[in-house]
Amino acid sequence: MAEYVTLTYEGRSYQLPVIEGTENERGIDILRLRTDTGFITYDPGFANTGACKSGITYMDGEKGILRYRGIPVEELAERSTFKETSYLLINGRLPSDRELRNFSIMLNDHSLVHEDMKTFYQNFPRLSHPMGILSSMVNALRSFYPELQVTEEEINFTVTRLLAKVRTMAAMSYKISRGHTVVYPRPDLAYSENFLNMMFNTPVKPYEFIKEVVRALEVFWILHADHEQNCSTTAVRVVGSGRVNLYAAISAGMSALWGPLHGGANQAVIEMLSDIHASGGDYRKAVERAKDKNDSFRLMGFGHRVYKTYDPRAKIMKRMCDNLLEALNLADPLLDIAKELEEVAVKDPYFVDHNLYPNVDFYSGIVLRAIGIPTNMFTVMFAIGRLPGWIAQWKESMDDPQWRISRPRQIYTGPLETHYVPMSEREPS
Repeated sequence: MAEYVTLTYEGRSYQLPVIEGTENERGIDILRLRTDTGFITYDPGFANTGACKSGITYMDGEKGILRYRGIPVEELAERSTFKETSYLLINGRLPSDRELRNFSIMLNDHSLVHEDMKTFYQNFPRLSHPMGILSSMVNALRSFYPELQVTEEEINFTVTRLLAKVRTMAAMSYKISRGHTVVYPRPDLAYSENFLNMMFNTPVKPYEFIKEVVRALEVFWILHADHEQNCSTTAVRVVGSGRVNLYAAISAGMSALWGPLHGGANQAVIEMLSDIHASGGDYRKAVERAKDKNDSFRLMGFGHRVYKTYDPRAKIMKRMCDNLLEALNLADPLLDIAKELEEVAVKDPYFVDHNLYPNVDFYSGIVLRAIGIPTNMFTVMFAIGRLPGWIAQWKESMDDPQWRISRPRQIYTGPLETHYVPMSEREPS
């Protein structure tokens, strides 16, 4: 039996249908609200607005749950690969052995980029941020590789090609920004190994693979592969709703991810820890500043817009961080400060009462730093990891029978109608 919520205003009642998801989350369908009542909802930041139905990712911020296509992220981080997780997100199920092999072959076959694209790269100013370069070049892919959107097979070909090329383009942006020779992908290497080789291999010193480093990169990308309707994912869906090409939609997601409140948060954590270390390592002072409501200082990497408990990805990333530093025999003073901050924050009543638990950004920056990734490449690394999620969300929105172009409403607060005043009649300023 259908359920409804009744809205009553000025003696009139309106019935709004209740919709329910597979995990019993409930929403009010306001699709006809404006048509029937003349009202719209007001929800800055869309914190209470469901813009779509999705079968890709489920998260419960109160319980610290994150699942891709129903599979807990903890299981994927322990047992899966980034390549397999990408297939799961994009295709809706885990691949068979044959499907995974074919997927791997396609990723290797399409990992090279058009030679003419190097000209674009080389004309960016030397100090350009790699994220700006990458988002621009992804948009430019449309000129080199026109989309094919006739059959499901052609769409799969396009998205697999994008997954393959973005990894190569990211490494190219780093190499060219350093004035180094571009290293091309090798067909004998797996997805993560290929990226590390393209980033760090030089004619003087070939890159030596360490299994803990490769696995740390895999887990980092798995943990970032999708996160429901966040800022960048919503950007992909909103831009994609105009039926733009896939490359433009993904480029929009990358631009949204670039911000320090979203994908740039792990970089902000490293910068904060570096500042604390440079000032003598007094983390307690940072904690007290964070608790002072009159101080604008924030402890980066603590708290989350959705999670009201410990971010499940942060627990995994913390273990990965410890294992990686032990395997590499690295002593990182920033990690020591991070651990001290975490120990204080998880016990301090202020942080507990405000749900300010460590999130995934708190440790992911240290992991990337240990791998050798420069700080200005952190958001690029996030973008590579989030790419399969963006693609999955774009595909799902294209197939949505309730699709309509995104067109939010507003509450106008400007002046009432006024009339144009000729220059000769205006009051002097």
